Parts: sequence; structure tokens; C-alpha cells
Amino acid sequence: MASGDRTNQPLSPPTPIVQPTTPTKRVLITSLLAGIVGGGVGLVSKHRKAYPNIPTIYATNFAIVAGCYCGAREFVRITRRSEHEDLMSSAIGGLFSGALLGRLQGGPHGAFRYSVIFAAMGTACDYAALRAKPMLESFRDMDSIKLPEWSPIQILDEEALAKKQEEQRIFAERSFGRLNKEEA
Repeated sequence: MASGDRTNQPLSPPTPIVQPTTPTKRVLITSLLAGIVGGGVGLVSKHRKAYPNIPTIYATNFAIVAGCYCGAREFVRITRRSEHEDLMSSAIGGLFSGALLGRLQGGPHGAFRYSVIFAAMGTACDYAALRAKPMLESFRDMDSIKLPEWSPIQILDEEALAKKQEEQRIFAERSFGRLNKEEA
């Protein structure tokens, strides 16, 4: 067999392309999600009628807090050379970001209170995310979703899909035929 003849060799399955997440992406995505949550909280706020800009204020505050916390957490993770799932990085990042934001907002006494709150809440959120990750991945790995037979939404097999495409092609030809006759 010649070295250029590879027709009899089995093909290997393609390897999935996994792009590593950078700390910048992790901070940016989390900040955007926090901004969206903050805007949602602002929309259902009881102060919304009195202050029309409250959703933007909440969204901005949530994004700033999440960005500061996630930035500190990623800085600590890189400095400690630990894994993404390390909860100690979350606690230390929460202490630092809470102290910084608390000092800006509430003075020296606010720095201590905020650092404890940020450490507790940030670590709790990261722990909950770690526990929820396998459950969310199991939903993503489902082959197909079964809908009840009475549902108007049905998942078509290949034969039904081909029949539907043929019907759409015929309908399009008839519609264009009518238009051409009307223009003439």
C-alpha cells in the first residue's frame, strides 16, 4: 500500500474545539449578566413610578459590584495559581472588593461590613453555581425534548421535514406564478 493511499484507514472522530475562557471574558460576562439582573430588579421595583430611571441605576450598580467582585476574584485566582472552582479565591476576592466598595460608600466602618457581606454572598453564589453546573449540563446533553402528542409544536423527522419543504416549494411556485400573471 502506498503512503499516499489512505482510503482503507478509518476516519477518527473530529475533536471538539474548546476555547479557553480568559479572566477578561469571565469578568465581562458576569458583569453583563449582573447588569441584566439589576435592570430586571429595577423594573419590578416599587420605586419605578416615582423614579423612571431606577432600572438603569440598579443595572449600573449591579454591574459595578459584579465587575469589582469578579475582577478581584480573578486577580486572587491568578495570583494564587488556583483553579476556577476554588472557593477560597471567592472569599478573598469578596473581602478585597467589599473593602474597596465599602470604603468608597460607607467610610472605614463600611469597609469592614461590606467586605464580610461580599465574601459571604460571593462565596455562596460561586458555591451555588458549582453545585448547579452538573445539573445544567445534564439538561444541555439531552438528545431531544419530548412534547405531548396534543401539543401544536411537533419535532419533525427527516421524512416529514422533506415533505414540508416540498410543500413550501410548491406554494412558492404557485404564488410567484400568480404574481407574474397579475403583472402581465
